Amino acid sequence: MARIVAEESRDGETSPYYSMELSTISRAVDAPSTLGQLLKKVGDARKEAVGDETPIHHHALTVAHGIDAPDHDEMRPVPFVLSFQNLTYSVNVRRKFHFSDVLPRRRTEAAPEDPEIAPAERLFSSKTKTLLDNISGETCDGEILAVLGASGSGKSTLIDALANRIAKGSLRGTVTLNGEVLQSRMLKVISAYVMQDDLLFPMLTVEETLMFAAEFRLPRTLPISKKKLRVQALIDQLGIRNASKTIIGDEGHRGISGGERRRVSIGIDIIHDPIILFLDEPTSGLDSTSAYMVVNVLKRIAESGSIVVMSIHQPSYRVLGLLDRLIFLSRGQTVFSGSPSSLPLFFSEFGHPIPENENKTEFALDLIRELEGSAGGTRGLVEFNKKWQEMKQIRRQTLTPPATPSGITLKEAISASISRGKLFSGGAGGNGGSVMVPSFANPFWVELMALSKRSMLNSRRQPELFGTRVAAVVITGFILATVFWRLDNSPKGVQERLGFFAFAMSTMFYTCAEALPVFLQERYIFMRETAHNAYRRSSYVLSHALVSLPSLVLLSLAFAVTTFWAVGLDGGGIGFLFYCLIILASFWSGNSFVTFLSGVVPHVMLGYTIVVAILAYFLLFSGFFINRDRIPPYWIWFHYMSLVKYPFEAVLQNEFSDPTECFVRGVQVFDNTPLGELPEAVKVSLLGTVSQSLGMTITSDTCLTTGADILKQQGITQLSKWNCLWVTVAWGFFFRVLFYFCLLLGSKNKRR
Repeated sequence: MARIVAEESRDGETSPYYSMELSTISRAVDAPSTLGQLLKKVGDARKEAVGDETPIHHHALTVAHGIDAPDHDEMRPVPFVLSFQNLTYSVNVRRKFHFSDVLPRRRTEAAPEDPEIAPAERLFSSKTKTLLDNISGETCDGEILAVLGASGSGKSTLIDALANRIAKGSLRGTVTLNGEVLQSRMLKVISAYVMQDDLLFPMLTVEETLMFAAEFRLPRTLPISKKKLRVQALIDQLGIRNASKTIIGDEGHRGISGGERRRVSIGIDIIHDPIILFLDEPTSGLDSTSAYMVVNVLKRIAESGSIVVMSIHQPSYRVLGLLDRLIFLSRGQTVFSGSPSSLPLFFSEFGHPIPENENKTEFALDLIRELEGSAGGTRGLVEFNKKWQEMKQIRRQTLTPPATPSGITLKEAISASISRGKLFSGGAGGNGGSVMVPSFANPFWVELMALSKRSMLNSRRQPELFGTRVAAVVITGFILATVFWRLDNSPKGVQERLGFFAFAMSTMFYTCAEALPVFLQERYIFMRETAHNAYRRSSYVLSHALVSLPSLVLLSLAFAVTTFWAVGLDGGGIGFLFYCLIILASFWSGNSFVTFLSGVVPHVMLGYTIVVAILAYFLLFSGFFINRDRIPPYWIWFHYMSLVKYPFEAVLQNEFSDPTECFVRGVQVFDNTPLGELPEAVKVSLLGTVSQSLGMTITSDTCLTTGADILKQQGITQLSKWNCLWVTVAWGFFFRVLFYFCLLLGSKNKRR
């Protein structure tokens, strides 16, 4: 006895397996193609009878006999059916402010004022807006489900709901795969989400972009040669072979075309061959030819055994021919659900037949917009669709035999797909046929290396950015060196040294403000990649820190060499080494602080405003303008939080730590006072009078102020210079940790 197994993909119901018993083995062997054609004709006739014109996909046609049967059964593809029932999502919308809400209103009979509603309640009240209203449907592997509707109809919201991008508790309804509720952890691994915007690193080539995606999403156990083969196969599948060596490009660098960018964005998320692929407006902004090429790629992806769910605004005739199922939405409600071929019959029975030679989707969307502007809205169309679906379900139940359960769990189905080559990062099958789904495809150190390599490669191809930073630091150092050229050890020289150190240390932090847009430009790339566990957030934070260190070292050396000997700073070789270290520590803590702010502030201009203001406060409370002992008690906490305080105190101690060096001798004590203008002889006479009054001898060579005295005058007595260095470094690590928690808590990428 032989059995021919064929799977049909039908609109609105799970794809079952049907079996046909043959009377003799010889008939099955002699005419397998004839039987396959016969089976297809039977299925087509039955589908035509129930009014369902969705294309039939015969995934497996197997003739099994003898001992070969188990082998053929193992190769039989396992169907996946994504179902969603009664999805409902609402948000609270605050009322817009109107002056009439606070001004007294005259009551009228037509609009009497409700005495139970206070003016304040009217002012701050909100209303509930339903974005999804009991949306149901299903699709299976090998098909493209397209969600259509006007702007604001709920297309993107439905895609987010299916992709688990709505916070738990806000969405009502169920989303299942093969009848089992999809857990968030499982969905992250077996699915991918392509955003509407093309978020890519501009200076990487197409091949490099896909190769880095392969390093993130494909497991470490897969040899690098096979990863390269996967990338090359994907480039051919996406149809971008001619652009594989071209950079992505941006506004300032010419790169690939818009359609190619969109296909690269898709390729990044399908590098691991996901079972489910979600796309938000993949054809937005593309011409008709590019849009067709993109959807044609998605069709090939679906035929490889994936479920493709996408939103699309207005497909062309050619694009419509590639779609298998359609859901039309209007203000969060379903107005049509079915195959494209059933659109004419649906609207004909609704009383609005589609004219010949007119695009079916354009007609449907125009009619929906017209109904939305009418008094009754689309209520009639929504009710008609419900009746249509009920009638179709009744006909299907009457003419279709009941589906035979497959008898396998979802994890077993995923495991079977992995064994056939799907889901590269899914892991290996475990005991009992279940699949072990890892949270991440690679260990921490592999992610760290790949992220660091990508960042350095992208930065190396933009040398003008680093060159601008070096030029700014060198020019600043040159200006300071010429202004504070060869300072002496007089009282005026001491004051000028204090001013130089205060300005120099604060400059280190202001120079770090350029780090603000770095993460802001990568924020949505980071959110897209971590949404489906491409890598850990901790890997990104550590990589971000490591990549920034080499440039900070070079900037520190450039500033130190430019200023140390030109200004005439003290300390010799050890003093210069510490000077370099404290500048590097200042750059490190400043860079970490600005990076942390970039994780909190969403806009560049707002971020710059906050950075400049806070750094000004740090300088104010650093101890240069006002000593620690003179700061009011209610502001002293800000003094200890000032990032400028610790490097400022460190360089002062490095400069004035020599106990043998004198900075005020004899008559120099009158400098910076009104007596400083007196003749030298008069100063010597006054010094003698002071000596007699104090009972001690003070000559012109007597040292009156040492470096230790200057440190005491500045209130620098609590920490040594090395402790100040460690505190500055610790501030940098502290802000990196805060940056990590910002990414952990603030990048969930889910609607509330």
